[in-house]
Amino acid sequence: MKFKAKIMDEKAIQRATTRIAHEIIERNKGVEDIVLVGIKTRGIPFAKRIVEKIESIEETKVNVGILDITLYRDDLTKLDDNPVLNDTDIAFDINEKVVVLVDDVLYTGRTVRAAMDAIMDIGRPKVIQLAVLIDRGHRELPVRADFIGKNVPTSKEEIIRVEFDEIDGVNIVTIGDLNK
Repeated sequence: MKFKAKIMDEKAIQRATTRIAHEIIERNKGVEDIVLVGIKTRGIPFAKRIVEKIESIEETKVNVGILDITLYRDDLTKLDDNPVLNDTDIAFDINEKVVVLVDDVLYTGRTVRAAMDAIMDIGRPKVIQLAVLIDRGHRELPVRADFIGKNVPTSKEEIIRVEFDEIDGVNIVTIGDLNK
Protein backbone atom coordinates (compact mmCIF):
# COMPACT_ATOMS: atom_id res chain seq x y z
CA MET A 1 0.00 0.00 0.00
CA LYS A 2 1.30 3.41 -0.94
CA PHE A 3 0.39 6.00 1.71
CA LYS A 4 -1.71 8.92 0.45
CA ALA A 5 -3.16 10.73 3.47
CA LYS A 6 -3.96 10.58 7.14
CA ILE A 7 -7.75 10.55 7.58
CA MET A 8 -8.01 10.50 11.37
CA ASP A 9 -5.48 11.01 14.13
CA GLU A 10 -5.80 9.84 17.74
CA LYS A 11 -7.93 12.82 18.81
CA ALA A 12 -10.31 12.39 15.87
CA ILE A 13 -10.73 8.69 16.70
CA GLN A 14 -11.47 9.60 20.33
CA ARG A 15 -14.07 12.20 19.27
CA ALA A 16 -15.76 9.74 16.89
CA THR A 17 -15.82 7.08 19.61
CA THR A 18 -17.41 9.48 22.10
CA ARG A 19 -20.01 10.61 19.54
CA ILE A 20 -20.91 7.02 18.62
CA ALA A 21 -21.28 6.14 22.32
CA HIS A 22 -23.71 9.04 22.79
CA GLU A 23 -25.64 8.10 19.63
CA ILE A 24 -26.02 4.49 20.79
CA ILE A 25 -27.37 5.67 24.15
CA GLU A 26 -29.77 8.16 22.53
CA ARG A 27 -31.12 5.85 19.84
CA ASN A 28 -31.79 3.10 22.38
CA LYS A 29 -33.07 5.41 25.15
CA GLY A 30 -30.41 4.18 27.56
CA VAL A 31 -28.37 0.99 27.75
CA GLU A 32 -30.64 -1.42 29.60
CA ASP A 33 -30.78 -4.12 26.90
CA ILE A 34 -27.64 -3.23 24.93
CA VAL A 35 -24.65 -5.49 24.30
CA LEU A 36 -21.73 -4.70 22.01
CA VAL A 37 -19.93 -7.32 19.92
CA GLY A 38 -16.63 -6.51 18.24
CA ILE A 39 -15.90 -8.23 14.94
CA LYS A 40 -12.41 -9.73 14.97
CA THR A 41 -9.82 -8.17 14.59
CA ARG A 42 -10.03 -4.39 14.82
CA GLY A 43 -13.71 -4.27 15.75
CA ILE A 44 -12.71 -5.67 19.16
CA PRO A 45 -10.66 -2.72 20.46
CA PHE A 46 -13.14 -0.30 18.92
CA ALA A 47 -16.06 -2.04 20.70
CA LYS A 48 -14.16 -1.97 24.00
CA ARG A 49 -13.49 1.77 23.60
CA ILE A 50 -17.16 2.47 22.90
CA VAL A 51 -18.19 0.42 25.95
CA GLU A 52 -15.74 2.37 28.14
CA LYS A 53 -17.33 5.64 26.97
CA ILE A 54 -20.88 4.35 27.46
CA GLU A 55 -20.04 3.11 30.96
CA SER A 56 -18.50 6.44 31.92
CA ILE A 57 -21.56 8.32 30.65
CA GLU A 58 -24.27 5.99 32.00
CA GLU A 59 -22.38 4.71 35.07
CA THR A 60 -23.52 1.16 34.39
CA LYS A 61 -21.83 -1.98 33.06
CA VAL A 62 -22.36 -2.93 29.42
CA ASN A 63 -21.44 -6.39 28.12
CA VAL A 64 -18.93 -6.59 25.30
CA GLY A 65 -18.10 -9.71 23.32
CA ILE A 66 -15.77 -10.91 20.58
CA LEU A 67 -17.00 -12.41 17.31
CA ASP A 68 -14.83 -14.40 14.90
CA ILE A 69 -16.59 -14.68 11.52
CA THR A 70 -13.93 -16.72 9.73
CA LEU A 71 -16.14 -19.74 9.03
CA TYR A 72 -19.08 -17.56 7.97
CA ARG A 73 -17.24 -15.74 5.20
CA ASP A 74 -18.61 -16.28 1.69
CA ASP A 75 -15.16 -16.19 0.11
CA LEU A 76 -14.01 -19.45 1.70
CA THR A 77 -13.77 -22.27 -0.80
CA LYS A 78 -14.58 -25.04 1.68
CA LEU A 79 -17.15 -24.59 4.44
CA ASP A 80 -17.58 -26.99 7.33
CA ASP A 81 -21.11 -28.41 7.71
CA ASN A 82 -21.08 -27.52 11.42
CA PRO A 83 -19.25 -24.18 11.73
CA VAL A 84 -17.35 -23.64 14.95
CA LEU A 85 -16.90 -20.12 16.32
CA ASN A 86 -13.13 -19.93 16.81
CA ASP A 87 -12.05 -17.23 19.25
CA THR A 88 -15.63 -16.08 19.69
CA ASP A 89 -16.24 -14.95 23.26
CA ILE A 90 -19.82 -13.94 23.99
CA ALA A 91 -20.29 -14.94 27.61
CA PHE A 92 -23.75 -13.42 27.98
CA ASP A 93 -27.25 -13.98 26.64
CA ILE A 94 -28.04 -12.10 23.42
CA ASN A 95 -31.67 -13.23 23.18
CA GLU A 96 -34.04 -10.24 23.09
CA LYS A 97 -31.07 -7.84 23.43
CA VAL A 98 -30.03 -4.95 21.23
CA VAL A 99 -26.80 -6.29 19.72
CA VAL A 100 -24.53 -3.56 18.38
CA LEU A 101 -22.02 -5.13 16.00
CA VAL A 102 -18.80 -3.08 15.88
CA ASP A 103 -16.17 -3.04 13.14
CA ASP A 104 -13.46 -0.69 11.97
CA VAL A 105 -14.36 -0.31 8.26
CA LEU A 106 -17.59 -0.92 6.36
CA TYR A 107 -16.91 -1.67 2.70
CA THR A 108 -18.87 -4.27 0.69
CA GLY A 109 -21.12 -5.41 3.54
CA ARG A 110 -19.97 -9.03 3.32
CA THR A 111 -18.23 -9.00 6.71
CA VAL A 112 -21.38 -7.65 8.34
CA ARG A 113 -23.52 -10.31 6.62
CA ALA A 114 -21.20 -13.00 7.96
CA ALA A 115 -21.33 -11.44 11.43
CA MET A 116 -25.14 -11.40 11.40
CA ASP A 117 -25.18 -15.09 10.41
CA ALA A 118 -22.80 -15.88 13.29
CA ILE A 119 -24.91 -13.89 15.77
CA MET A 120 -28.10 -15.64 14.67
CA ASP A 121 -26.42 -19.01 15.33
CA ILE A 122 -25.78 -17.87 18.92
CA GLY A 123 -29.25 -16.52 19.68
CA ARG A 124 -32.13 -14.30 18.61
CA PRO A 125 -31.51 -10.62 19.34
CA LYS A 126 -34.36 -8.12 19.52
CA VAL A 127 -32.48 -6.00 16.98
CA ILE A 128 -29.00 -5.83 15.44
CA GLN A 129 -27.37 -2.44 14.92
CA LEU A 130 -24.02 -1.64 13.31
CA ALA A 131 -21.32 0.80 14.45
CA VAL A 132 -18.24 1.45 12.30
CA LEU A 133 -15.37 3.88 12.53
CA ILE A 134 -15.14 4.33 8.74
CA ASP A 135 -17.78 3.87 6.03
CA ARG A 136 -16.03 3.84 2.66
CA GLY A 137 -18.96 2.91 0.41
CA HIS A 138 -18.94 0.35 -2.43
CA ARG A 139 -21.66 -1.96 -1.03
CA GLU A 140 -22.26 -5.30 -2.66
CA LEU A 141 -25.02 -6.17 -0.17
CA PRO A 142 -27.85 -4.00 1.19
CA VAL A 143 -26.11 -3.15 4.48
CA ARG A 144 -25.91 0.24 6.18
CA ALA A 145 -24.33 1.36 9.42
CA ASP A 146 -26.45 2.87 12.19
CA PHE A 147 -23.49 4.66 13.76
CA ILE A 148 -20.57 6.01 11.69
CA GLY A 149 -17.40 7.71 12.84
CA LYS A 150 -16.55 9.12 9.41
CA ASN A 151 -17.73 8.66 5.82
CA VAL A 152 -14.76 8.41 3.45
CA PRO A 153 -15.64 8.05 -0.24
CA THR A 154 -12.97 5.92 -1.90
CA SER A 155 -12.19 4.26 -5.18
CA LYS A 156 -11.88 0.49 -5.33
CA GLU A 157 -8.15 0.93 -5.94
CA GLU A 158 -7.72 2.57 -2.54
CA ILE A 159 -7.42 0.96 0.86
CA ILE A 160 -8.32 2.30 4.29
CA ARG A 161 -6.03 1.21 7.11
CA VAL A 162 -7.21 1.55 10.70
CA GLU A 163 -4.56 1.10 13.36
CA PHE A 164 -5.36 0.84 17.07
CA ASP A 165 -2.84 1.11 19.87
CA GLU A 166 -3.98 -2.23 21.33
CA ILE A 167 -2.91 -4.08 18.16
CA ASP A 168 -0.63 -1.78 16.18
CA GLY A 169 0.93 0.50 18.79
CA VAL A 170 -0.59 3.63 17.25
CA ASN A 171 -4.05 5.21 16.77
CA ILE A 172 -4.47 6.41 13.20
CA VAL A 173 -6.58 5.94 10.07
CA THR A 174 -4.87 6.30 6.71
CA ILE A 175 -5.75 5.92 3.06
CA GLY A 176 -3.45 4.61 0.36
CA ASP A 177 -3.33 3.14 -3.10
CA LEU A 178 -3.77 -0.63 -3.14
CA ASN A 179 -1.57 -1.51 -6.10
CA LYS A 180 1.23 1.00 -5.82
